[in-house]
Amino acid sequence: MAGLTLGMLAACLDGTIVSTSGAVIAADLNGLGLYSWMFTAYMLCETLAIPIGGKLSDVYGRKPFFLIGMALFVGGSVVAGLSVNIEMLILSRAVQGVGAGILMPVATAAIADLYSPVERGRMQGVMGAIFGLGTALGPVVGGLITEYVSWHWVFYINVPIALMALFLVARQFPSMEVTNLKKADYLGMSVLALFLVDLLLFFTWAGNEFEWVSYETGAMLLAAAALLAAFAHIERRAEDPVLAPHLFKNRVFVYGGISLLIFGMALTGALSYLSMFSIYIFGLTTLEAGSLMISMVAGLMITSTLSGRLLERTGHRPWLTAGPVTSFVAMVLMSTLGLGDSLWLLVAYIFLLGLGLGCVMSVLMVVVQNSAKQEEMGMTTSGVNLFRAIGGTVATAVFAFLINMRLDDALKSNLAAGAYNALPHNTDVLAFITTMPQYADQILTSFATSMDFAFLIGGIIVLLIALVAQFMKAQDNGQGDTNVREGSKEKTADDKDIV
Repeated sequence: MAGLTLGMLAACLDGTIVSTSGAVIAADLNGLGLYSWMFTAYMLCETLAIPIGGKLSDVYGRKPFFLIGMALFVGGSVVAGLSVNIEMLILSRAVQGVGAGILMPVATAAIADLYSPVERGRMQGVMGAIFGLGTALGPVVGGLITEYVSWHWVFYINVPIALMALFLVARQFPSMEVTNLKKADYLGMSVLALFLVDLLLFFTWAGNEFEWVSYETGAMLLAAAALLAAFAHIERRAEDPVLAPHLFKNRVFVYGGISLLIFGMALTGALSYLSMFSIYIFGLTTLEAGSLMISMVAGLMITSTLSGRLLERTGHRPWLTAGPVTSFVAMVLMSTLGLGDSLWLLVAYIFLLGLGLGCVMSVLMVVVQNSAKQEEMGMTTSGVNLFRAIGGTVATAVFAFLINMRLDDALKSNLAAGAYNALPHNTDVLAFITTMPQYADQILTSFATSMDFAFLIGGIIVLLIALVAQFMKAQDNGQGDTNVREGSKEKTADDKDIV
């Protein structure tokens, strides 16, 4: 378990660690034009590898794929630190993303192999806390290392963590006997990969490289629809599908996936735009804004660990109701903040948001795993992890769209017509202030209004998890409806053999 959590920590840390050091790295490598690809390459390859790694670990065992994922991650980290140009760095980030995309679902699925249902909630709570810790501390660690050491060590810091994870898992993780091998669904994997590439690039480029309503939008959405239809057709005929069609007849899997997609949107949106909000409205530095996320980590770790420990007694519904409601309240409170408000109010609201989000992820994962067949645990776990990853990607585009739409309206109402017309034709707040410093207060007030609108909409989106949770009826290993507490009192024969 120590090895699995260290692997998860390294992967989550690296997903966000360059957010505060990316500009320095790109400038040093003369690659500001390709700056965004440092993030896109990692995110894209991680998302692509999640369903493939999870499915293949069902066939060939968790241990070899965790080790493969960690080896790719370590290799990518070393090369990233040694990069002499931006292209080399982007390629190594892609390799890191593949490694992270393999090891994260494998580590999560391994908990279902190693622990009985009665213990699963507690351990998934620990893993959920590690996920939040790594994701939120990445910007802080990256900023500190870049400022006081060197950006190269932003990547080297992963190496000792990953090597320790490799050592522990290689020595302690039990090997699984591979029997009854079926033909791997490589065609389905390829078509799924193309679909995800098209979908993720659309949400990355829309609103930036081209307008939301454009020929490019139509072409990419048509391609996504065609690829999805082809994937569904292939999976119905495959001997051993990468995402079996019958999974989508499992209400727990479907509702769990939808809930984790919303969770991914909320967590990523909060991490991405709360820092921007605190920098512009509260005057913090980039590093100080990153440190602000520690309050979210604290809240998330408390409820993630607590929900995991108490899930067997309480069932899932109290947590999947209280968590979204708490997150909704936190985001509504954040939507009331503006210029002149106390920074401590923002810290308190971020902590409250962390408390709410911490109730969700690990609980959903346990409920979904308890509804899965043991031989499909990797596929089921990676399936819902895929929803979470897609939600994180969609969040950036959705929040940017909401902020930009509301910002334009706010600027029109807060500035005179002549001043508004003289602004640059973009949505860069710093560019606005640089162009017209005499209107800085009005511009920042407009930006705060747009962020408040995005927080309010984000809160409403998070609240949907509580609604979806009412339709989730926990199942035990896909054999029928039962309460989580009842289904967790006895180990299955497979659980006993594994333990």
